[in-house]
Amino acid sequence: MRNNFRDTKDQHRINERIRVPEVRLVGDNVEQGIYPTREALRIAEEKELDLVEISPTAVPPVCRIIDYQKFLYQQKKKQKEQKAKAVKIVVKEIRFGPQTDDHDYNFKLKHAKSFLEEGAKVKAYVFFKGRSILFKEQGEVLLLRFANDLEDYARVEQLPVLEGKRMIIMLTPKKQGSAKKEQPSE
Repeated sequence: MRNNFRDTKDQHRINERIRVPEVRLVGDNVEQGIYPTREALRIAEEKELDLVEISPTAVPPVCRIIDYQKFLYQQKKKQKEQKAKAVKIVVKEIRFGPQTDDHDYNFKLKHAKSFLEEGAKVKAYVFFKGRSILFKEQGEVLLLRFANDLEDYARVEQLPVLEGKRMIIMLTPKKQGSAKKEQPSE
């Protein structure tokens, strides 16, 4: 964590580290314009704040007079908020055999519904052991029936595909509102 803080601290040149003859000054409580670097530093010292280089690639470089520690804190806070808002996709797996009986099927169907209501994707697959690969049509029918039974909760992202000894189907949850709207109309 400390290295991360050091990276953000070294990201900007502040005060005496700014080694250009003149800078463009922007910010609150400052008359904006182009100033010699020494004068910009003097203005910052008078206000007991730091001169921070915001845009070093501009000509002349853009600087702002701010409290640098507060600035770093706000940047860190923004990064944390963005990280929290990032969507985390969870994929839950449900495994079938090619000749899964109704009780097991219904049990797994109930779990798939709860996963989809939580917003997780569901990866359902039929695993073929040994010679059971002969029943791949049966496995495909099982997965299509599974997708059909879940059509109120999910949409099919990927139709059944045979990958080695597994036949896989991917289901994505429908929007929360659309699943609830369809239920009362029945």
